[in-house]
Amino acid sequence: MTENLTSLYGAEAAEQEKRYQELTVYFGQEFGEVPSLEYFSAPGRTEVGGNHTDHNNGKVLAAAVNLDVIAAVRRTDNGVIRLKSVGYPMDTIDTADLSVKEEEKEHSPSLIRGVCARMKALGYEIGGFDAVTTSRVLKGSGLSSSAAFEVLVVTILSHLYNNGEVDPVTAAQISKYAENVYFGKPSGLLDQMAASVGGFTTMDFADPSAPKIEKIDFDLNRFGYALCVVDTGGNHADLTSEYAAVPVEMKSVAKALGKEVLREVDEAEFYKKIPELRKTVGDRAILRAIHFFDDNRIVEKEVAALKADDFKTFKQLVIASGRSSATNLQNVFAVVNPAEQGLSLALALIAKLLDGKGAYRVHGGGFAGTVQAYVPLEMLDSFKEQIEAVFGEKSCYVLSVRSAGGTKVTL
Repeated sequence: MTENLTSLYGAEAAEQEKRYQELTVYFGQEFGEVPSLEYFSAPGRTEVGGNHTDHNNGKVLAAAVNLDVIAAVRRTDNGVIRLKSVGYPMDTIDTADLSVKEEEKEHSPSLIRGVCARMKALGYEIGGFDAVTTSRVLKGSGLSSSAAFEVLVVTILSHLYNNGEVDPVTAAQISKYAENVYFGKPSGLLDQMAASVGGFTTMDFADPSAPKIEKIDFDLNRFGYALCVVDTGGNHADLTSEYAAVPVEMKSVAKALGKEVLREVDEAEFYKKIPELRKTVGDRAILRAIHFFDDNRIVEKEVAALKADDFKTFKQLVIASGRSSATNLQNVFAVVNPAEQGLSLALALIAKLLDGKGAYRVHGGGFAGTVQAYVPLEMLDSFKEQIEAVFGEKSCYVLSVRSAGGTKVTL
């Protein structure tokens, strides 16, 4: 896919052109020259429905957003990838060595190496390039900066070495492999698929190798609402174990019932076996399984509500999903640091500020980071002011949905 600035950014096109021009100058500063460059972009994503359901082959709603990571790139012939992100050290990867490096886990070089390894295993060509990147998808924002970065790298290699032939679903699967195997985070496919496919999309991962994807016509402005994500400033350090425990515990329930993932489990049988499950997997795993079954149904109902233009019901479902995340999934604060409960505080404040007029829920993986809110446009300025008084300037992002996923960009 190739997009021009206007088709990609709309009213922001002129502002974004300056951003790409600044990146071109930065390329020259890093690599000593500015040859003919190629440009690429991959978006962050916002999860709308289906919280921690994807890794057990569940259903989700997600949307690519206007905040993206971009790259200025030059192909090289030495098989070495040099990638310099603004504000971070240079990543240097020799594509002749694509083995997993323990010292790279949870760092960006592992994602680059993992993408290359998976693309090569699938029969795609890989090779070297020099690149500089800059991102508006802030780390820890809950908008999935890692997925945007992974999809960006796949998109670059797709266009430089494969005539742009890596399709969005395959690109997402490659990205997930890099994050799971090389980075060491056992995430599902939601983040990568949303960043790769683009638009407002419902996904069914019953068969992860061939997920069912449907674009939804969804325009919040038509309903008089803005989509906001509030960054509570929580610390994501040392939370990998918290995230990892969610799929592990859900799958432990499935395994106890003779299945691999909860999507394969008969819900009636699960409830019948709870007395036995308490002895083998523990109460929290059972509660998280309850969340999975409930949130899968909520996604179906949210999609139906949006298709029927029933935004009132949709808002009620958003709140119900968020309540399930808080009480059953239990991902609004980390048990390793119970004193820090920014998400819980934000949810309580937003509920009071909206006073029944909008909707709200934990956003993304949870434990720290962000919450999502649907805010009436007439309340938006006041909402931002009051939220940012608590969580800091620019902590409230007002998002728009972007139709394109990972793409080459023509200036």
